[in-house]
Amino acid sequence: MTNKEIPRKEYPRPHFERADWMNLNGEWNFTFDKNNIGEKERWYNSTSFEQKINVPFTYETKSSGIEEEKFYPNIWYQKFVTVPKEFGDKRIVLHFQAADYITKLWVNGRFVGKHKGGQVAFSFDITNYLDESNGLNIVVKNEDSYSCFQPRGKQRWTNENFGCWYVQTTGIWQTVWLEFLNEENLESVKITPDIDTESVEFDYTFSEGIIHSDLTLQTTISFNNQRIKEITFNIDRQNHHIKMNLASENFHWKIMHWSPGEPHLYDVEFTLYKENEILDQVQSYFGMRKISIENGNVLLNNVPIYQRLLLDQGYWKDSHLTPPSEAAIIEDIDKTLEMGFNGVRKHMKVEDQRFLYWADKKGLLVWSEMAATYEYSDESVQNFTEEWIEVVKQHYNHPCIITWTPFNESWGVKNIYTDVKQQKFTEAIYHLTKSIDSMRPVIVNDGWEHTISDIITLHDYVEYGDEFSKRYADKERVINNDIAFNNSKHAMAKNYSYDGQPIIISEYGGIAFNSEEGWGYGNQVDNEEEFLHRYESITQAIKDTAYVSGFCYTQITDVQQEINGLLTEERKPKVDLEKIKQINQK
Repeated sequence: MTNKEIPRKEYPRPHFERADWMNLNGEWNFTFDKNNIGEKERWYNSTSFEQKINVPFTYETKSSGIEEEKFYPNIWYQKFVTVPKEFGDKRIVLHFQAADYITKLWVNGRFVGKHKGGQVAFSFDITNYLDESNGLNIVVKNEDSYSCFQPRGKQRWTNENFGCWYVQTTGIWQTVWLEFLNEENLESVKITPDIDTESVEFDYTFSEGIIHSDLTLQTTISFNNQRIKEITFNIDRQNHHIKMNLASENFHWKIMHWSPGEPHLYDVEFTLYKENEILDQVQSYFGMRKISIENGNVLLNNVPIYQRLLLDQGYWKDSHLTPPSEAAIIEDIDKTLEMGFNGVRKHMKVEDQRFLYWADKKGLLVWSEMAATYEYSDESVQNFTEEWIEVVKQHYNHPCIITWTPFNESWGVKNIYTDVKQQKFTEAIYHLTKSIDSMRPVIVNDGWEHTISDIITLHDYVEYGDEFSKRYADKERVINNDIAFNNSKHAMAKNYSYDGQPIIISEYGGIAFNSEEGWGYGNQVDNEEEFLHRYESITQAIKDTAYVSGFCYTQITDVQQEINGLLTEERKPKVDLEKIKQINQK
């Protein structure tokens, strides 16, 4: 590996940003533990391994510098870091934005801890492991498997790709970084906007043992670099809740809502003081927006919104699930908007927080979907639930996210149509999600066989509009399970009934150009004219169906053997994007 440029240099957690941090991406030492002997032989004491890898890209990818698609369930990383002297008296926190699936950490030969889960961010306080010279010998072991009891999304569980499942993602696949903190600090803030009362609520969590009469937190809200509200309070407990009204007699400060086309964001700064000394300072932001459901419609800021979504699996040719750069993230969002879509359904992937940041900034709606398990068991229930809770908590503050989608097409709950246990599991996930976030809709099982769901979503790859219009002419037949989708699936699970929810066609299309390799849905097309005719036929039929509140087209790009993208894997348009926009917005 010759390129020494550090990839993904940008701050990895933009909704909770501090000044003092160190990016650990770039060259690490690496090795495969083919016989799983590393722990027994104490590889955690190693100061080097025989290979190099370009973190945060997994060994399966070209961007990693290794590009080995064979599955190795045990792998090791090593990197030596010297902590700058100015941070020598700080708490040192090592962050992993994501690593799949079990992560074990040693620092200077001592075991620190482990984490299970491949979709969410996690961290370790490694302050007490620093050596006398401010050195950190960081050694990581990742353990993965082909288990269908763990959330894996679109990662294959065989030695070859099949269907719409792709090369696995093993180990570190998002940014690794150090953060430097004072002993007393702000751990997290949950931000809840309320446009009806023109207010915003903050739920603060501070570090343990922080309660002191001489500690205060100042919260300052700004808009377009102009300070509009500020509040300061004494910290007398670890958790605090406040509500700030944003209304002002000054007409310049009318409440600015967040929406596609007008994604207004408020900046907020949290400053922790001990008398006049700043102990901690965090930059964040929020959007004033409301998602609600009324009379069978999804409302954004109390106004019905028709959702024109694009299915987005977040894969790149050379880096797979890891965005190769921030520019690549921005390019995907810009092209989505350029084609006249107002949102994306992030499919089978918990997306990089920099993607969500730019969706917040540019006004792109996002459905956030969990990576699926593929077999039902007590173990898969526990694995899924523990990680899903973290997904909702970690991404709660992003205004772009307007829907939570824990399950897709009965994956992981394949007998949900009749199996009471699996039905109750999805009900439990629905209510658990609502207990953390009561403001966003939850689609429990996207596509079919719904139990409790705020929106009824249907997947249908019918090829032409006249067939779609005929199938969906009678709403009652659709919602009463008189019609089967994709041969044998129905809208509702057994013993569940429609209750007036909005209806969205959340997968359709998947049109592919003729090719000897790869696949799409239905018959392949030979040219752009044929593609656009079919695209317009089915899209217009969906829009003409009065009781349907939106659609999601499959998909933004080709992904490995699945070649039904509007763009190639290299992000080159297959058809005139302006014509796609005209059809979408017609």
